[in-house]
Amino acid sequence: MLEIVTVGSEEGDAILRKKAATVTAFDADLKALIAGMHEAMHRGHGIGLAAPQVDRNLRVFVTQVEGDGPRSFINPEIVLTSQEEVDYEEGCLSLPGLYTQVRRPESVRIQAWNERGRPFTLEASELLARVILHEFDHLDGILFVDRLSAAKRERAMAAYLKKIRM
Repeated sequence: MLEIVTVGSEEGDAILRKKAATVTAFDADLKALIAGMHEAMHRGHGIGLAAPQVDRNLRVFVTQVEGDGPRSFINPEIVLTSQEEVDYEEGCLSLPGLYTQVRRPESVRIQAWNERGRPFTLEASELLARVILHEFDHLDGILFVDRLSAAKRERAMAAYLKKIRM
């Protein structure tokens, strides 16, 4: 069973800030990782999860938003984002209990591979686009709070750290 790494410990912070490595083997281990990630995401009541969040330094993330089946993205690349941006409340399984408004592009086009090693392109908007962009950030060591102004980030992180240390 995969455990979700959280912010607030030196080890967790270091893991979540690393840039993830390219997947080179589409094998049984990768399929097992993806299955475990879906299970961990559901156990945490999330709608997206990136491999670094379960201490696997690989460019993989999974999603499942309402109205859309489970998806796996391996070695994803963002091809295009919309110029129009929208604010929406985000949270993160690695920052449990922290929710704040984040501005992101309304839509995205992404290229990736599925767990069978087949390439695909997906155009997504609204919530699915937001989840894709959020999880893609994790692959580069970026947390959603990094998308906030410095002052807002400081307040959010202070509140989060206070809560987890209680």
